[in-house]
Amino acid sequence: MFTLSTPSTPSHASKSAHYDDLLHQARSLIGDEADFIANAANFSSLVYHSLPDINWAGFYLFDGDELVVGPFQGKPACVRIALGRGVCGTAARERKTQVVPDVDAFPGHIACDSASRSEIVVPLVGSDGTLIGVWDVDSPVPGRFDEEDARGMEALCAAFIALAWEERPQA
Repeated sequence: MFTLSTPSTPSHASKSAHYDDLLHQARSLIGDEADFIANAANFSSLVYHSLPDINWAGFYLFDGDELVVGPFQGKPACVRIALGRGVCGTAARERKTQVVPDVDAFPGHIACDSASRSEIVVPLVGSDGTLIGVWDVDSPVPGRFDEEDARGMEALCAAFIALAWEERPQA
């Protein structure tokens, strides 16, 4: 049975322990569901409601030309982002996680929500090298994300891709 741990739950011993717990919850939440959009929506909600100091968490999915907003939690977002533009477009083009401690210092940052001060974006790439999209998380706190967050988010995204994209049960 799936049970959500939230920031109000007794704190974890470390940030990595919190990500390990989230990884377990994500696998439990999406492991038996075949629908990609349903899994992306629940994954977004899980992260949004489990990590402190974030104001947006969600997907931008690659449509063959550009990134298009997918399931997310938070305020309304920019709908389309060109590859190479902003933090999301850079992560998609370079296929490298972007940890941005100060979004105002990132060249070409796209300000969908003026309250966002820091951001982390993980590219979503299938095992065959296909760009699926990006996973984007914003925070109103400058410097909110670090390399430990990058490792945790990358592990979450790898599990998401494996379960919701590549190994999803066939209906």
